[in-house]
Amino acid sequence: MSTRDVVLATRNAGKVRELSQMLVPHAFHVIALDKFDVPDVIESAPTFVENALLKARSAAVATGLPAIADDSGLEVDFLDGAPGVYSARYAGANASDEQNVELLLQALAGTRGAARSARFRCAAVYLPHPLHPTPVVCQACWEGFILQVPRGEGGFGYDSVFLDPTSGLSAAELSAAAKNCVSHRAQAIRALVQALAQAQILSSAGAAPSLRAQPGADRI
Repeated sequence: MSTRDVVLATRNAGKVRELSQMLVPHAFHVIALDKFDVPDVIESAPTFVENALLKARSAAVATGLPAIADDSGLEVDFLDGAPGVYSARYAGANASDEQNVELLLQALAGTRGAARSARFRCAAVYLPHPLHPTPVVCQACWEGFILQVPRGEGGFGYDSVFLDPTSGLSAAELSAAAKNCVSHRAQAIRALVQALAQAQILSSAGAAPSLRAQPGADRI
């Protein structure tokens, strides 16, 4: 099985760990962005897809490698979709996960049941090189609810207050293996791998023979 080097366009250690676990079985040799001198990207776009493309293009320019990037966040229906693309900086530019969670729970104070419906959404992008006109883009979401209080020690971000209704556990209570089966990011990466295989960028057997565009891949 041949492999293809690909840079993950994120410095988030949690994302690097999750995405690496998902991609290595599909013949990608994953290289973290911290291995390179790459400037930080200002995530100034109003959508997850556009922000993912900004990150992927910056990484591809700086490293000369194909890049995979994702942008993801939490959408809470009671808050009209907030924090959305501002999830990582909901409580401020340098906010910690704990500060973001605390502000979210304050914003939902007094709500119960279905009023606390929410979802994690992810847009995942594969960009073969910076000027490639048709990046592969896949999106997915993970439906759930916001808990009244944090639960669990795993995960990162809003995981401790996001209830997975199927298991009855918070995302922070799920094992890494269980989370990688159901999460928004896992779903988006699985769809991305499938699209790459269909486009013959990544064969179903794991080889990576070509960057030639083929019909059937999800592209924008």
